[in-house]
Amino acid sequence: MGLRLSWALSAGVVALASCLPAEVLAQPQAPASSPAAAPRTGDVQPLADGIWLLPGRFERGRQPDGNSVLLQGREGLVLIDSGRHAEHTGALIEWARARGQPIRVVLNTHWHLDHLGGNAMLREAVPGLRSLASAAVRDAVAERMPRSAADLRRMLADPATDAQTRRMVEIDLALLERRAALAPDELVGAAPHEIAPAGRRLQVGVERGVSGGDLWVLDRASGILVIGDFVTLPVPFFDTACAELWRDALARLGELPFTRVVPGHGPVMDGEVFRRYVRAFGRLVDCAASEEPAAACAARWAEDLGPLLPEPSRRGATAMLSHYFDAVLRAPPAQRRQYCPA
Repeated sequence: MGLRLSWALSAGVVALASCLPAEVLAQPQAPASSPAAAPRTGDVQPLADGIWLLPGRFERGRQPDGNSVLLQGREGLVLIDSGRHAEHTGALIEWARARGQPIRVVLNTHWHLDHLGGNAMLREAVPGLRSLASAAVRDAVAERMPRSAADLRRMLADPATDAQTRRMVEIDLALLERRAALAPDELVGAAPHEIAPAGRRLQVGVERGVSGGDLWVLDRASGILVIGDFVTLPVPFFDTACAELWRDALARLGELPFTRVVPGHGPVMDGEVFRRYVRAFGRLVDCAASEEPAAACAARWAEDLGPLLPEPSRRGATAMLSHYFDAVLRAPPAQRRQYCPA
């Protein structure tokens, strides 16, 4: 078997890991769309007064886009996460233009391309755009992305790389070659504090666990908490994660005064549903640390999530977790220390 796109790349992470079975990439979360799909302006939906959501997509045969949130400020719009594909980012741009409201500021929860890659397109379309993110995003752009671009070029040069993988690699490589546009203009400190981008008052902070420094954003006026990939469905995306730090961060995030949570991938959650996810995550991490077979842990994950993981998604979730158990959760200690301090 030649080089095949890893789940790390498929999940939006600009890094290569072990080969993922083809059946994982074949599991649909939504119908496949055309590569030349029109911007999805009609998919933007209201969440609260002055807040809108463009849901991300996780489709068969292509990499995902994360959820994006738009907030109305006195001086224009604030965007949280910009997606990866042109039709996702284009929908945000066109929707803002139709409202006559410029996007002034983009906040990126972390450096995975399905949340950050659209910044390059945004900067071309929105003169004067400011971007805010954690120091981990700055460091990833400077250090990780050049290495990942070299890895992707090697994949394209390999004649064994299949056509579907080649299309996905080409999209990400094009973004990585514009990585200067992905670097933040301003860094967000870790301790919880208030900012007012475009005149919208928000509480922000940075936790570790998913990518080395993950921004959360709480709109106190509505109680909506945008949490990035601290919550993802159908499974946690462990590619660059430290599961123990992730669990601790979820506990602290659960103490914030939110009413609803916007995850990185998946539907908006109320407090009860979020707490169910947190419990399931903790039990999954405990199971990974035990002698239980990975399949048993995956079955428990599905049982704990219940309606959050509908039957059509369970097969794909089992395959993803099997990969993560091998590549991350039960990897040799030296490999795990890459993202998890001793």
